[in-house]
Amino acid sequence: MALGLSSILLGVLGTSLTRAVTPVVAREVDAEGDECRGHPGWWTATVVGTVGLGVVGVVLGLAAAPISVVLAPGLARTDDGTLVLLVRVVLLATVLIAATDLLAGLAHGHGVFRWVALQGIPFNLVMIAAAGLLGPRYGVAALAWGFVVGSLLRMLLQLWPAWRQRWRLATRIDLRSPGWREIAAMVPALMLGQAVVNVSTIVDRAVASTVQEGAVSAIFLGWRLTNLPETLVVAALMAPLYPAMGAAAGRPRELRALLHRGTGVTLTILVPVVAALAVVPDRVVALAFGRGSFDEEAVAMTATAVVWFLPALLAVGWRHVVVSASYAVGDTRGPVAIGVVAMVVNVVGDLALAPVLGVRGIVLATSVSMLLAAVLTSWYVADRHRLLDVARARGQVVRALVTGLAAGLAAAAAAEVLTGSPDLLVVPVVGLAALGGQQAVLHLARFPERRVAGEVATLLMRRR
Repeated sequence: MALGLSSILLGVLGTSLTRAVTPVVAREVDAEGDECRGHPGWWTATVVGTVGLGVVGVVLGLAAAPISVVLAPGLARTDDGTLVLLVRVVLLATVLIAATDLLAGLAHGHGVFRWVALQGIPFNLVMIAAAGLLGPRYGVAALAWGFVVGSLLRMLLQLWPAWRQRWRLATRIDLRSPGWREIAAMVPALMLGQAVVNVSTIVDRAVASTVQEGAVSAIFLGWRLTNLPETLVVAALMAPLYPAMGAAAGRPRELRALLHRGTGVTLTILVPVVAALAVVPDRVVALAFGRGSFDEEAVAMTATAVVWFLPALLAVGWRHVVVSASYAVGDTRGPVAIGVVAMVVNVVGDLALAPVLGVRGIVLATSVSMLLAAVLTSWYVADRHRLLDVARARGQVVRALVTGLAAGLAAAAAAEVLTGSPDLLVVPVVGLAALGGQQAVLHLARFPERRVAGEVATLLMRRR
């Protein structure tokens, strides 16, 4: 719950600035060639963003007690001060994370992705050490402090490529630079969009805190597990794709091709994952979390969340690509307006379905809102900017459904054969069976997605 407040703060300002600076830097690099002449717009955004986050963080830290009541009304009644402490500690990391993300945006704009991709390693090592070494003595507070220290190491790692590549970093604020003006024009709508996303998450958790014990954790862990493939693969592919879209903003045909390559790769990667998770969700959850105090009831509740989150996984991956194309041409208002509509659907769904369906109702509301956002955003980008070919997109979705059915049947057959086998054997075999079923149909039907391996390699190797 404490991380939820930090996520709102970072999303509203930090992530919004990062999304705005990346295409601007990419276009400046494309125009400059091999010699970097500095990015005053990026520097201005970094100073304004980090100082602004620091000030807001201090204010929120002072008001942590009443804020914790809003965050989790079901938990605040019995809180012994732990939630207030965690909120204040985690807020310390917001400035560090924002600076890290802005440095990552600078690196992506220059076509450098390696060091950004590695930033999770020191962070997670610190978190694991905090849990294993300090957790038994200091409890959950050890994780909060580990979050702060890990965030500091992430930021320091991102300074290395800037020094190594000898990028010129402006050291003065220039509110009149063209780069900053373009960034500033995009940020308000992006801030609203990020606020909408985070408000939906906060409402999900706040409503879950009133449903039953363990519901907040089931929804949080269920989404983390379901969204892991999107985070590991699709988000990694978007790292080179987004600045490439920014550089191609004035070339609609090239941008359209990049968009469809991104959606095709996304669906092809996620379909077998969805099929495997749909067949053995309880096995996957038990393998990931089923030990210690995480009993059979917790496994069942989290597995329920995983199943109902699966449509949202496909929607998030698809929309991530489409929204990036809209941002690349400087249009943030359309996707944000659609995000507001989706948030309303999610909140109304939470309030209406949670009392009846519990965890399933909350997750169902989230999935429906994300599917709606994906469909409306695709229609908007196709109609407004002609960047999405509707017939081609429809073909991609139909082929994903056909190959998904094959993947699901293959996964179910493998699970049936391995009935009674340990989870450590069942989960990878079912996953491989789903992948095999999908690939068999792709190649037998000669669908264009059979070349996805080459597409992935191309996207990962792309520099501008």
